[in-house]
Amino acid sequence: MSDESQGDATAQENTPSMNMVGQYIRDLSFENPGAPGSIMAGAGNPAFNVSISVAVKKQTDEIYAVELTLNAKANREQVVLFNVELIYGGVFRLKNVPEATLSQLLMIECPRLIFPFARQVLASVTQQGGFPPLMMEPVDFAAIYRQNLAKLAAQQGSAPLAAPEGSDKPN
Repeated sequence: MSDESQGDATAQENTPSMNMVGQYIRDLSFENPGAPGSIMAGAGNPAFNVSISVAVKKQTDEIYAVELTLNAKANREQVVLFNVELIYGGVFRLKNVPEATLSQLLMIECPRLIFPFARQVLASVTQQGGFPPLMMEPVDFAAIYRQNLAKLAAQQGSAPLAAPEGSDKPN
């Protein structure tokens, strides 16, 4: 093996990479307390409350589980129509990722990849519960990441961290 091709092989081994190993539902709860009456009452549009959070659990040196917790509740005139909670995860293998970009990759890119699948589960479950499918809007995980950084900085009594390179700061 020549020195040049050996250098190429070493460069490929050290190239950062991210692969999705798999996806899973860890928890799924759907409550339809007023059924069947709730699906027959059609007076007025319901009010929705939807929340989302992201958690990361390191499994091994290269394997991370990234979980989205989605909560959605629909009310009509103070009556709960449905309440759904979903914890949807993805398992990712990250190799040679620089420490400086690791948290952004885990908290922004990984959730962005699994969110469409979690959204589909919510839509299907609400439809199976007798309601129109709940179609969540796309989520800006970069904005959630920046908000969490700002909250952490405020809790620690310091100024927020500067926006990382590649963020949506104007050039």
